[in-house]
Amino acid sequence: MQLLAVGIGGFLGAILRYEMGQWCAPWVAQSGFPWGTLLINLSGCLVLAFFLTITLEYYSVRPSIRVGLGTGFLGAFTTFSTFTLECVYLLNSRAFWSLGIYLMASIAGGTVLSALGVFWARNLERAQRRHHRSQGARTEGQPAQEE
Repeated sequence: MQLLAVGIGGFLGAILRYEMGQWCAPWVAQSGFPWGTLLINLSGCLVLAFFLTITLEYYSVRPSIRVGLGTGFLGAFTTFSTFTLECVYLLNSRAFWSLGIYLMASIAGGTVLSALGVFWARNLERAQRRHHRSQGARTEGQPAQEE
């Protein structure tokens, strides 16, 4: 039951993320600033922290509802909310060294891996263009000539 709840929540969270991104697209195009992502991540932080605090500390809800909304819906909507909430938990438990390491590893690691993904994608594109040029001026969809 929990797996189904995560799947349904994830489906709905992903759709909402897409729609919010589309809604913010004009502002992004006008300013060049990633307003959609910022709005999604910041609202996800607020909603996840609120939801988990309410359901873990004040009101009892079925585990399938908690994972469906928390892991499924908000996980698909944003993972940044989980990151920041974990930082708050580390801060509240006075685990300052762990908090510092987690912040640095997450931010630096995320940036490095994002840069690596861009690098790999760009190199793949370059390799495909080189391969295409080496195959001659074939039309798209035409099979390669056997040599």
